Amino acid sequence: MQKIATFLWFDKEAKDAAEFYVSLFKNSRVTNVSHYPEGSPETPGSVMTVNFELDSQEYIALNAGPMFKFTEAISLFVNCDDQAEVDRLWSALTNNGGEESQCGWLKDRWGLSWQIIPTKMMSYVGGSDPEGSKRAMQAMLQMRKIDLATIESAYKGA
Repeated sequence: MQKIATFLWFDKEAKDAAEFYVSLFKNSRVTNVSHYPEGSPETPGSVMTVNFELDSQEYIALNAGPMFKFTEAISLFVNCDDQAEVDRLWSALTNNGGEESQCGWLKDRWGLSWQIIPTKMMSYVGGSDPEGSKRAMQAMLQMRKIDLATIESAYKGA
């Protein structure tokens, strides 16, 4: 068990969300599902928490009602190996009610914010050529889903 785990508050969809998330990433699994006991504030026997791992990182999802919603103030940042991984995750996470935002950010159907970013992007946006980095940044600022080839082209001035 890792010392610090991300804890996510859902209305009633913790298990569905956890199962969906683990389907997207290698080395991921649901590790435990607990249920509300008699005398609890929720329906006895309904899912209370779901412990799961995404690429070996621990998370806990809680079903506790609609009082709190996710905001963009926190997001899950995914370093993607290539454009194909960006495209796959973007499509899966925006499908069925997710929302695209700007610069590689999106909200999934439960309202959780994600940043789907190709690792190589930072070598352009934060590259050694200041003018190239400026062009790459300007290209990125026009995007919803990141298009690495366009950012690379902007960096190189092509």
